[in-house]
Amino acid sequence: MRNPDSLKQSPNEDTPRGLVFAIIAYVMWGFLPLYMKALAHIPAAEVVAHRVIWSVPVAALVLVVMRRTQDLKAALLSPRTLLLGAVTATLISVNWGIYVWAIASGHALDAALGYYINPLFSILLGALLLGERMSKRQLIAVGLAFGAVLVLALDSGSIPWVALGLMFSWGFYALAKKSLPIGPNQGFLLEVLLLLAPALAYVGYLTTTGQGNFFAGAPLDTGLLLGCGTVTAVPLLVYANGAKLLRLSTIGILQYIAPTMIFLVAVFVFDEDFGRARMIAFPMIWAALILYSSSMLQQMRQNRPAKVL
Repeated sequence: MRNPDSLKQSPNEDTPRGLVFAIIAYVMWGFLPLYMKALAHIPAAEVVAHRVIWSVPVAALVLVVMRRTQDLKAALLSPRTLLLGAVTATLISVNWGIYVWAIASGHALDAALGYYINPLFSILLGALLLGERMSKRQLIAVGLAFGAVLVLALDSGSIPWVALGLMFSWGFYALAKKSLPIGPNQGFLLEVLLLLAPALAYVGYLTTTGQGNFFAGAPLDTGLLLGCGTVTAVPLLVYANGAKLLRLSTIGILQYIAPTMIFLVAVFVFDEDFGRARMIAFPMIWAALILYSSSMLQQMRQNRPAKVL
C-alpha cells in the first residue's frame, strides 16, 4: 500500500512545516510527565487502558478529515498486516505501561535515560538484525551507553529495568513498525483498535468491581482520563506527519528534545535524586549521543548526491 504523501516531498530535504510539526511533537512529549504525574494515584494499567480507549476517536477523526480510511480498511482484511499490527500494538502498550508507572513512582530520570539510549539501541538492532554496518564512532557510542547502564547497575545493585524496558519496547516497536505496509496515521489507529477490546474489558471489570476511577473518583480524575486520548494520539500524529517532511539526520537530532525535557522536569520539578552514579552515567550517554549524531551527519553528507552545476 503506497503512501500518497511520499510523492509530495523529497526525503532528503527539510521543510519549515516538517520542522514545526516535529518540534511541537517532541515538546508535547517533553511535557507529558507533568500530565502523567497528575494521574500518579491511579494504577498504571488503568491509565494505559484509557490511553487506548480515548485515542481511538481522536485518531479516527484525523483519518476521516484527511480522507485516509481506505488503507485502514485494506489492513483490517489482511492477516499479515493484522499480525504485524498486533505485534506493534503489544510493544507500544508495554512501553506505555512502563512509562506511566515510571513517572508515577518517581523514576522519571530512568525514563529519560531509556529514551536517550534508544537511538543507540536502534543502531545495534540494525547491525545485528538487518546487517547494517556500524561506524567506529557508532561502536564507541554504543559502548559508552553500555558502560553507563553498567555504572547505574553497579551503584544500585540491580539492573535499571525501567530504562532498559523502555529502550527494548520502543526499539523493537520502531523496528516492527517499519514492516507495517500502511502510513503512520493509519498504523496508529490500527494499533489502538486492536487494543480496544482488552482495554474496554479491563475498564469494565474495574467499574463492575468498584475499583475503577472513571466517574467513580474526583471529576478531575475523570477529565484527566478522558484527556489521555488527546495527549497520547496528538503528539504521535503530529510527529508522524512532521517526520515525512524532514531528513533522517534532522529527526535524529530533534529526538533528544523530549528526553532532555523529561530529564529537566524530573530534576527540577519532581525533585528526583541526581546522585553520583547518574552524574557519571548521564554525561557518558550525552557523549555517546554526540558521537552518534556526528557519525550520522557525516554519513548523510557522504550519501547525498553531488549537485550538478
